[in-house]
Amino acid sequence: MAERIFVQANEAVGWGALSADCMCFFGYPITPQNEITEWFARELPKRAKIFVQSQCETAAINMVYGAASVGVRAITSTSGPGWGLMQETMSNAANAELPFVVVLVQRGGPGAGTTQHAQMDYITTTKGGGQGGYKTPVLAPASVQETHDLVQYAFYLADKHRTPVIVLTDAIVGQMAEPLEVKKLDFGPLPEKNWAAIGSKYHKDGKRVGISCAQGWSGQPPYFTYQSFLEHLDRKYPHIEETEQKYETWQVDDAKLILVAYGYTARVSLEAAMMARREGLKVGLIRPITLWPFPSKIIKEKVAQKARFLVVEDSLGQMVEDVKCVVQGKTDVYFLGMLARHQPGAGGMIFPDRVLQEVKKLL
Repeated sequence: MAERIFVQANEAVGWGALSADCMCFFGYPITPQNEITEWFARELPKRAKIFVQSQCETAAINMVYGAASVGVRAITSTSGPGWGLMQETMSNAANAELPFVVVLVQRGGPGAGTTQHAQMDYITTTKGGGQGGYKTPVLAPASVQETHDLVQYAFYLADKHRTPVIVLTDAIVGQMAEPLEVKKLDFGPLPEKNWAAIGSKYHKDGKRVGISCAQGWSGQPPYFTYQSFLEHLDRKYPHIEETEQKYETWQVDDAKLILVAYGYTARVSLEAAMMARREGLKVGLIRPITLWPFPSKIIKEKVAQKARFLVVEDSLGQMVEDVKCVVQGKTDVYFLGMLARHQPGAGGMIFPDRVLQEVKKLL
């Protein structure tokens, strides 16, 4: 029987990583994700696993890079300013095709912004924040249980596609507490890690393996030319886009207006949609679980249904651009962002009644 506990979602990151047989955590403290670092500092050493508090976020992501190079499961966590420091290594890891997980608990920006909650890192996660036009899967939990489950799924996707994977949450989700069922999830078989740099005597063919962040340029196998590496990426990214879209819907079959939201604003939007339904308004919800690949298929289905869309996100507008890109002007896309918070300070929130007010205006 699975263990049932009451924890914060930030702590659920640790329990999910443990359920996924993660061996290493490297990280540096930063608000609002310090509970994650504290959990790993407390729990990993007593399980004979590795915890290192690095000197900075740049060091942390490079330590993760090194651990992933030998095929072990490794994770780090950070917030917006630390995420900015990690971008060069994220690009290098995308080239080296190293599987690991980064948990990003968003806060306000740009720059230092605020230590309070926000949803302002969507673009840098879904569009590749470093150089070179790479892409990495991005998962967006909206509860404590889903945080635990999606951390496990992130490790699965990372190993399946040989790629870094980002779990993108926010301070409200990360620091709220709910019941959690700690359980190991099975997503299916994974390919052998015959690429890992573990020494020739540990490989079945006895060959030495190296890891390079210059695949296609260094003239080493399997991509002896830059063109051949780009051809590989041109197959890899569309395959992930086609096969890994995940989302959740509520009452969209007859909806005239569909709310699109992720993270804490998805919970807010669901409450607003339920309130609207009680008043006879045909409102539904699409909650993207994968932000990349973005769930374009369900959006296109609802465009054909002649539904309109209201994107709710705690930013000045980031995910709304992806919705508009999918819709291609065939229906109306509206936006409700962080200027709709209940108060102007850093602790302001978008509340369900404000979303309902916008719904009524549109319908």
